[in-house]
Amino acid sequence: MFKKKETLVTAFALFSLFFGAGNLILPPLLGFNSGNQWLIVTIGFGLSGVAIPVLGILAHAKLQGTLIDFGNKVSPTFSLIYAFFIYAIAIALPSPRTASVTHEMAIQPYWDISSWFTSSVYFALVLLFALNRSKILNILGKILTPAIIVILLLIIGITVFSFPFDFGNTTIASPFTNGILEGYQTFDAIGAVVVGGVIIISINLKYVNASYDDKKTMIRNAAWFAGLALFLIYMGLILSGALSHTAFNTDTTRTEILSGLAKQSLGNIGNLFLSILVGLACFTTAVGIVTGTADFIASRFHESKKVYTLMAVIGSLLGVLMGQFNVAYIIAVAIPSLMFIYPITIILILLNVVPDKYASVLVFRAVTITTILFSIPDFLGSISALAPAANTFSWIPLQQYSLGWVLPALLVFVLTNLLARTNTN
Repeated sequence: MFKKKETLVTAFALFSLFFGAGNLILPPLLGFNSGNQWLIVTIGFGLSGVAIPVLGILAHAKLQGTLIDFGNKVSPTFSLIYAFFIYAIAIALPSPRTASVTHEMAIQPYWDISSWFTSSVYFALVLLFALNRSKILNILGKILTPAIIVILLLIIGITVFSFPFDFGNTTIASPFTNGILEGYQTFDAIGAVVVGGVIIISINLKYVNASYDDKKTMIRNAAWFAGLALFLIYMGLILSGALSHTAFNTDTTRTEILSGLAKQSLGNIGNLFLSILVGLACFTTAVGIVTGTADFIASRFHESKKVYTLMAVIGSLLGVLMGQFNVAYIIAVAIPSLMFIYPITIILILLNVVPDKYASVLVFRAVTITTILFSIPDFLGSISALAPAANTFSWIPLQQYSLGWVLPALLVFVLTNLLARTNTN
């Protein structure tokens, strides 16, 4: 049985692997735009940015395998293709974005240093951590995460008491669904299936003799603790943004509002604290992504250490190259891939969490295929050159909110389970 301290260290490690660039820069502006609807937005953001990722870790606790295991019931070929897509997106977009955010918010305001230099040093350190992966849990859980949480609480706590407790009107047409879709940009559902594997392997390396049930219990407890911490931090950041509606112009950017809140709460030293926070939060996520991707590729070559090292190097080099683009550009480029891969990821997480009697091979295949088909309109709509005519898919429920896949997937889940029970009887 694991001690509470070991569970807490794992929870802190999970928190730090999740809490990266998007988690930091998205909520304040979302709150700023949400005004008096900030709580509704928070619930939507928490659904896609906290609940689904936590369920992803619970699925990992149940499977205790790799990302490949998430889609095996659909088919081994599908699972392999899906895993490659996930790792390709993770290593090409959210990982480099962490370096870009670090440069824009933690380096550029103080030193005249090129983004090439920043990202090169940044990913050299990421590579160092990835090559010493057996120490990741302790370093993240005992050192980096407490520092991140302390700085966040200082900024949020002081900001909440610095502004009058009143809100402007929202500029968001659909606060709940906007919160959900903005939560996509955290990449945390994808992060759950990627870093969950990192946690599993790290635990297996550190606790060789632990039983399946003990590891399952510890991972589940750590996931709930990390999820609660994430939600409270998100709520605090969104609330801080909502309270500051008179302090910024309507065209303020994500990084400007975060920097402004730090200065408002901590004075001139606030930007220094923010720089440390940004660097730590982004760095831990990049470590998780590079390590997870290297783990996956190595697993395809009989856990070859040489392949692991080679992929860690390639992932770091790709981070240096893609890290030259600014944050806004990387976020914009990510939208089409997220509109397609995120619904599939959510469905696979949910199907792996529900009891096995409700998640047969038939259910997995039918629900996944339905989700893929009904995600295509959202994917096409996110690419201006391919966007269909306005009313082409208006017959699909929730399509206007870019959630047209939800009800069809739910309906097929229910029908296939009813069909399976009928055949059994």
